[in-house]
Amino acid sequence: MTSQLSHSHEQQQKKGYFMLIAGIIVIAFNLRPAITAVGPLVPIIRESTGMSNSTAGLLTTIPLLSFAVFSLLAPKMGLRFGNHVAVFIALLILTAGTLVRSLPITALIFTGTALIGSGIAICNVLLPGIIKYSFPKKVGIMTSLYTAMMGLFASIGSGLSIPLAENVGLGWQMTLGVWAILSFVALLVWFPQINKDRKRKGEQPVKKAPRPSGSIWSSPIAWQVTLFMGFQSFLFYTLITWIPDVLQELGVDLSLGGWMLFLLQIIGIPFSFMTPLLADKLKNQAPIVIGICTLYMLGIFGLLFIQNLPVIIISVLLMGISQGAAISLSLTFLSLRAANAQHAAMLSGMAQSFGYLLAATGPFLMGLLYDIFHTWRPYLFVLIAVVLIILTAGLKASRDRYVLPDPTHQKSSS
Repeated sequence: MTSQLSHSHEQQQKKGYFMLIAGIIVIAFNLRPAITAVGPLVPIIRESTGMSNSTAGLLTTIPLLSFAVFSLLAPKMGLRFGNHVAVFIALLILTAGTLVRSLPITALIFTGTALIGSGIAICNVLLPGIIKYSFPKKVGIMTSLYTAMMGLFASIGSGLSIPLAENVGLGWQMTLGVWAILSFVALLVWFPQINKDRKRKGEQPVKKAPRPSGSIWSSPIAWQVTLFMGFQSFLFYTLITWIPDVLQELGVDLSLGGWMLFLLQIIGIPFSFMTPLLADKLKNQAPIVIGICTLYMLGIFGLLFIQNLPVIIISVLLMGISQGAAISLSLTFLSLRAANAQHAAMLSGMAQSFGYLLAATGPFLMGLLYDIFHTWRPYLFVLIAVVLIILTAGLKASRDRYVLPDPTHQKSSS
């Protein structure tokens, strides 16, 4: 009888882990397409609503600003409601925002866009903590899974927009609204997880975790992870905004430039999958940081100094590989540099808030740089400077340290 109960408990535990993994993966499906689907549709939305170019640009800026604000609030939500419940609330916000944004009223389009950014930000911040808590020995593989799925659906989101709107005939409203189906599926798959925050004590809430000793904002390692996260985000969002224009200045047809933007994103997916697996096996991730920055430099130098089509294509692919590895390494740092799930959520909130604030300013500032110099070469030189910052911060963030001390571990934040 005891063995039967033990077997039944083991089966339930396995089922619970499977459902949690499925939930994390389905949530990852939702973390980018609601944003990346907008870019190709901006000309259609602008024509349909009569909004100006600068106003239309807010459709990509607002989610990043929401990321910056709600990345700071998400850890507090996790402490108040529990991480699993907070993620469920975030998915509700994301679903509502996706539906509201698809309405043909300008105020509601921007309201929905802000809600989408808020929901995604909460998931972005709390997932590393959930992974740290539930899979402490499998941080690498779980981070690999969700970053790869995030990258894949980011590409799908941008790739399907025009075919759905024009070839299928859905129009821009239904094309943007269709992503609510995916977030609704995530709600259903994640629903069983909301009881995780009430386990151990029957139906009594789990006791709050003790407050950490010291402030995350005064931790040198936390700032190094934050700078790495922030400047790799700056690179990514300036590249996906301006690389078609940069390539056009180099003589590449604009339509080919659009396809190369797709390649920039898609080529990074296998590297975003492999990087956390490798990072989890290394005590110091410096070799990965050096590899990322070397490929970035080769790609930028190719665009600056060897301007023929084969080299341009190779340069874009090298930068795509670097970006895929950089985003997944930055997310892996959030777990590796934290002693426990609470610290991971705090570090995630700090790093992603600052990171997306930088990312939101990047496209605007680089566009302003072009307006001043009327060439994209200064922008490429700025990218070189940013890569050097990433290298410096990444080498320091790679050290085997925790952002805050933990009494059960020997690693410190020094």
